[in-house]
Amino acid sequence: MVKFLKPNKAIIVLQGRFAGRKAVIVRSFDEGTRDRPYGHCLVAGISKYPKKVIRKDSAKKTAKKSRVKAFLKLVNYNHIMPTRYTLDVDLKDIVTIDSLQSKDKKVTACKETKARLEERFKTGKNRWFFTKLRF
Repeated sequence: MVKFLKPNKAIIVLQGRFAGRKAVIVRSFDEGTRDRPYGHCLVAGISKYPKKVIRKDSAKKTAKKSRVKAFLKLVNYNHIMPTRYTLDVDLKDIVTIDSLQSKDKKVTACKETKARLEERFKTGKNRWFFTKLRF
């Protein structure tokens, strides 16, 4: 079978709290682990999308509307839908399995993920990833 759920692949979460949100695969576990004996992956996604910016907005208002909120999660392969897009943002060094173990590590990893995604949004690349999915 061809392995297509690779890192940096953009996905849509189908189940749970973040259903309908876009995310990117950071690391995949095809064979599973001891505590999760099924195929799953570590994803970093957007829980709050940036708002639409218009030309008459001030710089302060534009900066506020350009904010995103990130989430980190281990998700079963059955609960994600892969897309044809890839997102070339490097999250491997900040988002790891041990960053999910304690609350403070997860918060710091989320903040760093948020900063990298906001920087990606401000450069104007991967516009599809930062738009809210309408369904």
